[in-house]
Amino acid sequence: MSRSLRIKLVFIMLLLIVLLMTVVLVFLIRGVQNFHTEQFYSQIRSVLTQTELVNDLRVEAGKDGAVDRMFRLLSASSGELGIDKITRNFYILDGTTGEVLETSDRDGNARINITQSILTAINGENALGGSYRADYMDVALPIIPAGAESGYVVYIIDNKQTVQNQNAEIFSLILEAVLVGFAISIVISLIISRTLLSPIQGMTKAAEAMADGDFSRKITVDSVDEIGILATTFNDMAARIETMLEELKNAETLRREFVANVSHELRTPLTSIRTYAETLSDNHEIAPETEEEFLRVIINESDRMTKIVQDLLELSRLDSGHDTLVVEPFSIERSVRDVHAALALEARKRDQSFDLELEWKLPMIRGDRARIEQVLMNIITNALKYTPDGGKIDIYGGVSNDNVWIRIEDDGVGIPKDDLTRVFDRFYRVEKARARESGGTGLGLAIAKEIVTRHGGDITIESVPGEGTSVTVTLPIGGAGAP
Repeated sequence: MSRSLRIKLVFIMLLLIVLLMTVVLVFLIRGVQNFHTEQFYSQIRSVLTQTELVNDLRVEAGKDGAVDRMFRLLSASSGELGIDKITRNFYILDGTTGEVLETSDRDGNARINITQSILTAINGENALGGSYRADYMDVALPIIPAGAESGYVVYIIDNKQTVQNQNAEIFSLILEAVLVGFAISIVISLIISRTLLSPIQGMTKAAEAMADGDFSRKITVDSVDEIGILATTFNDMAARIETMLEELKNAETLRREFVANVSHELRTPLTSIRTYAETLSDNHEIAPETEEEFLRVIINESDRMTKIVQDLLELSRLDSGHDTLVVEPFSIERSVRDVHAALALEARKRDQSFDLELEWKLPMIRGDRARIEQVLMNIITNALKYTPDGGKIDIYGGVSNDNVWIRIEDDGVGIPKDDLTRVFDRFYRVEKARARESGGTGLGLAIAKEIVTRHGGDITIESVPGEGTSVTVTLPIGGAGAP
């Protein structure tokens, strides 16, 4: 991959050099041609129109030996006309036929092509301009003696050899510049490709590693340009994907545990129900007291299954978001007192101290009253279950900033430190056998956590094994999303 990109980059650089030099060459050649053409016509027009040369030629043309006299006069002005007898020469032509009568051409070229300028001069008009695109530059001037109908034509022509020589030198220089540019561009492109493509190559290797499941490889780029930003974004993306995969693995583990726990929790009461039902069906001489006891067990186990299914359905609705909270202002103080009153009889049965202490006039809060009372009921019920007979359960309440807090403290068996982080997991119980005997499903705290979280609040637990547990519920006064 990197080699192909390097080759492409080098090729692009070379192509740019060629295109640039071609454009420069075209403009230089055109500029040189235009300059020499303009200089030729300007020089000739200046000499023929601003000096006495034309008048002198007309005077000499009316004398004997006119051609020789005109030749000497033009030869004397050769410097001003730029006549070098190689690339630029003058001709004295017959004014009627265009025949060459005399020339400065050292090779004695007595024949020339009849150009448009010559024809114009034969017709008696000055031809002091020409085409910039022609292969030559020429001017023609009719020289007619006074009183004569025809005379001579002075013709000056430049074959543009000087321009062609200069263009050849320019082309040679441009070619050398192109070759040097090729060398420089190759070096620069290799340096640039190394600078730019190394991070890309690193990202390619990292992506290949990611495809194989390795997300630990990171790209190190010190620059703060787009490549650096891309590398940083790639690293962040890899970290997020790794986190997501880890979360998916954890979720899969939790799902399997959840399915196993549900299966176990449902299988246990079903086994009991089947066992007692088969016993009743197979034995028709069971004592009425025993039969009544068996039926009571079957009913209790059925109620337990019903409670598990109801809790599972409630968690499912909370997870899916289909369980809409009925949010309205209500008195949290009244709710706490109602829950306390509902469970006071259970505490008295077990000779437990069950006190309530609230700050004066707790404020009204926004939330789903039934769900908040369900949370308090679950937490306080757990405290009653896991506090020995004769123990103590206290409920406190108050206001802190924009939140209301309710704390339930007991001096029960407590929770080991290693289990505190998992008490809100579904079906997780510290003492499974004891919890099963007390009728717990392991879903109460999970439901409470979901409800409080949807209200924008929080639940925290502090516990010391053998000394007791403290559970604090915090709720925003204004409801979920309130500051």
